[in-house]
Amino acid sequence: MEKSININVHVAEYRGFCAGVERAIEMVEKSLKKYGSPVYVRHEIVHNKYVVQSLKAKGVIFVETLLDIPKNTKAPVIFSAHGVSKEVISAAKDLNLFHLDATCPLVSKIHRELEILEKEGYKIVMIGHRYHPEVIGTIGQAKDKSNVILIEDKSDVEKLQLKKNQKIAYVTQTTLSIYDTKEIVKTIKEKYPNIVEPKKSDICYATSNRQLSVQELSKKVDCFYIIGAYNSSNSVRLVETAKMFGCKNAELVQNIDDFDFKKVSKYKEIGLTASASAPEELIKKFINQLKLHFNIKLNDQKIPENIKFKVPNYLN
Repeated sequence: MEKSININVHVAEYRGFCAGVERAIEMVEKSLKKYGSPVYVRHEIVHNKYVVQSLKAKGVIFVETLLDIPKNTKAPVIFSAHGVSKEVISAAKDLNLFHLDATCPLVSKIHRELEILEKEGYKIVMIGHRYHPEVIGTIGQAKDKSNVILIEDKSDVEKLQLKKNQKIAYVTQTTLSIYDTKEIVKTIKEKYPNIVEPKKSDICYATSNRQLSVQELSKKVDCFYIIGAYNSSNSVRLVETAKMFGCKNAELVQNIDDFDFKKVSKYKEIGLTASASAPEELIKKFINQLKLHFNIKLNDQKIPENIKFKVPNYLN
C-alpha cells in the first residue's frame, strides 16, 4: 500500500456509545471499584467484544445463567443493559444473590408499558427479534406470556389471528430498523386499525440517530465500515441501512486488528461509524490505521447527544 493513495473519510455525525450503554459499563466499573473483583455479569453487559474483553481484564466474570455463579457468593451480580425477565430477578432472589440491574432505562420504560397494557386486558404484539435478550426480557415482564405475540416481519402479521373486538396494542424492541419497523407497523394497522401505539416510539433515540446518519452518508460514499459486533442488533441494522440507501459495499468490522486495510485502496470516499455499543476509541483506532496506509482527508462533524442516565446512588 502506498501513501500516494488519497481517500476521503466521512465519519457519521451520530455514532458510538449511547447513554444506556455508558450507564451499564459505568455500573460495572463502579462495582469493581466499590466491591472489588470478581464482579459477575449475566450475559455480555453490552454486545461488543472489545468492551467485554476490557472488563474481563479488570476482573469481571461473564456468565450466561445464574447457576454458573458460585453458591453463597457475596460478589455483585449485574444484569446486562438488555434487561431480564421477572423470572431471572426471582431466581436471583431465591439464590440470595446481591444483584444490580443495569437495564437501559429506555428498555425499562417498555417493560412498564407492557405490564400496564397486560393489566388493562390488552393482547400485546411485540415487534422484535426472537432470540435477542432484550425481547426475551421484555416478554418476560408479562404475568401470562400467552398475552404477548412476537412479530419479526410482515409475514408474521399475515398469520395473526386476533378477534376484531380484542383490545390490541404493540411495543417494539429498542434497536430495530426504523425503516423495517415502519413497514411492519403499517401492515399491522391496516389489519387492526384500532391497535394502540406507544405514546412515543419504542425505538430509542440512539438507534434512530445512528441509522439516519448512515442513511445520509450512504448516498455519498463508495463503501461503509460499521464498527460493532455480529451479535449486536444495532450494529447489524446499520449495515442493512447503508445497503438500503445505496452503499452496497457496507461491512461490519468486529476486530480492527484482523481487518485487511488493503481492500480500502479500491475506494475514494468511505463512510465510517460505530454502533451504540462500540466505543469512540475504536473509531480513532480505525482512522489511525488508515493514516498509516493512505493520505486521508477527514470529514468529521460529530454531534453530541447530551443524554446521560445516572447510575444508582449506592454505587457513587
